Amino acid sequence: MTLTVPAPTDAGRLRARVDAELAAFIDRQGPRWPDGAPRGLFTALHRFVLAGGKRLRPLFCYWGWRGAGGDDGDEIVVAAAALELFHAFALIHDDILDGSDQRRGEPSVHRLFADLHTRSAWRGDPEAYGRNTALLCGDLCAAWADQMFHECGLTVEQVHRGYGTFSLMRTEVIAGEYLDLVSGVGDGSVASALTVIRMKAARYTVTRPLQIGATLAGADAALLAALADFGDPLGDAFQLRDDVLGVFGDPSLTGKSVLDDLREGKPTVMMALARSSADRVQSGRLRELFGNPELDATGATELRDIIESTGAREKIEQMIRVRTEAALAALETATLRDDARAALAALAAHATHRYT
Repeated sequence: MTLTVPAPTDAGRLRARVDAELAAFIDRQGPRWPDGAPRGLFTALHRFVLAGGKRLRPLFCYWGWRGAGGDDGDEIVVAAAALELFHAFALIHDDILDGSDQRRGEPSVHRLFADLHTRSAWRGDPEAYGRNTALLCGDLCAAWADQMFHECGLTVEQVHRGYGTFSLMRTEVIAGEYLDLVSGVGDGSVASALTVIRMKAARYTVTRPLQIGATLAGADAALLAALADFGDPLGDAFQLRDDVLGVFGDPSLTGKSVLDDLREGKPTVMMALARSSADRVQSGRLRELFGNPELDATGATELRDIIESTGAREKIEQMIRVRTEAALAALETATLRDDARAALAALAAHATHRYT
């Protein structure tokens, strides 16, 4: 099925508005920082939250609102920007769980504080200090997300409507992270990996932000269901693309090492497909290399060759195409304003055909 994707709307301007609201909110927290508490944590979060990112979740939230009939205004931009603070919490904690030392081309938060401990020659374990401080950073981002959402300026009734979906999203992310841990010691099947990406990333990236925005605007059950029909397959495709970039991407563009997922033994759909199609020799090498914390660039190249030769990467690309087409087909039939439909189609193209 071939669908024509409308020309992109000015997403850059909307991202700039989200960034401005995030900066203003964090700046307001500065004078409220408790007296006597070191400001290193606050400074690190200020830099981390504003250091970039695709801002997809706020964009989907905003267009969920507009698609449901809401007008443009600063209030919805603030509410949408709150999702980026929750995303910061998820990234910080995810990097701890995965042992990832880099995020957006910079040291991850736990690595930043571990290195600070080492440079300062403080007593104790630098790794424990970095990990524990990053946990606190993530917790604070989660608290700030809640505060920013409630202070967005929409009516109490509107915020109350949207907060139910916001809470559901948070629960799903935590459950998905736990499922990711469980799957890492499980059967490593394609079905298990698909379940993980749906709960841990797909709905939280697309479906729930869309539904939060739409619910804030008073959307009915039919529209919320239509947004799920669009968002679920698109979110899956987004995460499948992310997994491909984690192994085959350009670190100078993605900001993450292509060794992290392979060293961790991350149970992705792509790796599950590679294992299921590997011959005896390839299976042996996969067991030796995948999940080896000492994996070097040569070993990573061999793993990438195995993934390619088993056809796993080609199958992932097909899965991305099928899910993207399903999402766009659902979008065409959804009862949305035309400008929202065009913006969501453009976001779908960006989410699935990207290099970062």
